[in-house]
Amino acid sequence: MDNLVNILYIVAFAMFIYGLMGLTGPKTAVRGNQIAALGMLIAVIATFISIRDTNNWIIIIAGLVVGIGLGVPPARFTKMTAMPQLVAAFNGVGGGTVALIAWAEFLETTGFSHFPADEQPTAHIVIASMFAAIIGSISFWGSCIAFAKLQELLSGKPITIGRLQQPLNLLLFAGAIAAAVVIGIGATKDGVPQYWMILVLVLAGILGLMVVLPIGGADMPVVISLLNALTGLSAAAAGLALNNTAMIVAGMIVGASGTILTNLMAKAMNRSIPAIVAGGFGGGSTAPGAGGDGEAKQAKATSAADAAIQMAYANQVIVVPGYGMAVAQAQHAVKEMAALLEAKGVEVKYAIHPVAGRMPGHMNVLLAEAEVSYDAMKEMDDINGEFGRTDVALVIGANDVTNPAAREDASSPIYGMPVLDVDKAKSVIVLKRSMNSGFAGIDNPLFYADTTSMLFGDAKKSVSAVTEELKAL
Repeated sequence: MDNLVNILYIVAFAMFIYGLMGLTGPKTAVRGNQIAALGMLIAVIATFISIRDTNNWIIIIAGLVVGIGLGVPPARFTKMTAMPQLVAAFNGVGGGTVALIAWAEFLETTGFSHFPADEQPTAHIVIASMFAAIIGSISFWGSCIAFAKLQELLSGKPITIGRLQQPLNLLLFAGAIAAAVVIGIGATKDGVPQYWMILVLVLAGILGLMVVLPIGGADMPVVISLLNALTGLSAAAAGLALNNTAMIVAGMIVGASGTILTNLMAKAMNRSIPAIVAGGFGGGSTAPGAGGDGEAKQAKATSAADAAIQMAYANQVIVVPGYGMAVAQAQHAVKEMAALLEAKGVEVKYAIHPVAGRMPGHMNVLLAEAEVSYDAMKEMDDINGEFGRTDVALVIGANDVTNPAAREDASSPIYGMPVLDVDKAKSVIVLKRSMNSGFAGIDNPLFYADTTSMLFGDAKKSVSAVTEELKAL
């Protein structure tokens, strides 16, 4: 039986890794997800086989039923615009689960007093359990704040307590570590009262809240990825404490991939991870556009008819999707408009910034949902060189990722961040509801450029209006 369990675990791990490889491209992402899900099913079956006491099966099956009942409906019916919130929520559940597992392990071992000598918990069990408790609790409560900010239950602006923010965070972290050390010392003696474990979880939980509250909306995609990596590492630690190979390997895969993704996203925003964790960036108020003489500039408004004429007689149009397209669910309207343009001989491409939207791959998934060709979706590094020879760049609800201040204004908070070179196109049409700023809370000089015109309104309605005008040409 032990050999069978180990074989099934190895098969499951191989499917995890193979499935993860599939997530590297939109064409193979669905299949990769299905392979990884099948691998998890095999791991669950192996775990069932490894359980000697069949009385525990009832509890486990009950947990599976509850989990399926709570997990499947939101996964099936949540709109793509709310997918970042769902990811944050699911990640938080994972971190909270690990924290509860650590608590249960404490009650099973360290929390009892007067151990027989041969039953005292080993150092690796205690250390792994404490690590899982602290990181799992931070991940759970941090994910709750991320969910609340993304769902707009809390303001996207940084919420801080001023200069006391970082000292308080350090104090909370030191307190959690100190309580964990007390538990570790007591584990080899007469046991530790349960309130020490509760103190660890509470201090770590408050730390999770205090770390994410000061982080603005501009950095929230990176925060979600970072919390996901933390959840994976805490799960791996819990696996060490429980001697569960499946948790160790799965947790390390999630932790490693989340860490790599976090690093890549931070580089795409020209932000260091410590700077993101320090918070205080994003969600501010907009400022009026200004020219070199300091006088306010006015954006030029356009109409659907004028936009349609410009694109109909263009050789190449590059569509730049952003969160505004996601909110309006305009991807199908965009696909219909692009089909009309292509029928008129216009080449249409899509420029995808790594952090456009509120999570990695947000725009790719939306466009794929509308059956936009994968070959037409171009990553930033591949498309930036083409803006200079593009007749029209159509920006749909993107803001910070098209801001030329990132290249030109050394005083800008996003200076040095790689952006799409939209301003180099011969003509730029920006679809926005208003002149409000994006997640970074700063103004975008692109909107006031001589080659830029603004088409105000809901993105879906605006694109549909342009489509109707194209039909009439």
